[in-house]
Order: sequence, then structure tokens, then C-alpha cells
Amino acid sequence: MVPLEKQKENRCFPRLSFHSKVRYQFRGKPNFDSGISRDISCGGLRLTNEQFIPTSTLVMLEINVLNRILRPVGRVAWSMPVAHSNRNQTGIEFVEFNNTEKNYLKDFIAMQA
Repeated sequence: MVPLEKQKENRCFPRLSFHSKVRYQFRGKPNFDSGISRDISCGGLRLTNEQFIPTSTLVMLEINVLNRILRPVGRVAWSMPVAHSNRNQTGIEFVEFNNTEKNYLKDFIAMQA
């Protein structure tokens, strides 16, 4: 896991390349789906998944970081199909995050940088 190269962007948090299975659940629905994270920051993550998720959708997440499960709530900021596949890239912004878990993620990202 390596920090992504510096690019011109207006992000508030540094991103880290992070490939891990992420489970997500739509608020009010009983079933979980899953995808693979591509990068993560203290502000959100990018996910590759098979299901198109409309923007503004709230999702409850389960992210495994060094064998600790973090459970933030996110809002889909953007979603787009991946060319020549049945998959989608989904950008999720964290909107609810326990402070202890958020600090754990912040420390994890800092250790990888």
C-alpha cells in the first residue's frame, strides 16, 4: 500500500492505495453487498463493485483495516461504470464515523505514508 502520486486535486485528506474487501449495506435494508476498495482516506474511499449505487445514497460500511473492522456511514459522492465490464467505481464520503475508529484509520494512513 503506497500513497497515490501527488496530483492536482482539492482533497482535504491524503489518499492511500488500499485494496481490501468492503461490505456495505443500504440503510434500512437487511442484506450486505461487497466490493473491493481501491483507495481510502479519512474522508472516504473508492470502491469497485457490481452494483450501480446512485449518488446521495447512504451506506453503512464494514472496512477491515489490519484485522479491525471500522463501521462508518457513508454517502455516495459519485458512481460510474467501468468500461468493458459489469462493474462500477463508487466514491463514498464518510458522513458518520466514530472518533476512535476515525483516529485508528488516520494513524494507519500515517504509518503507510
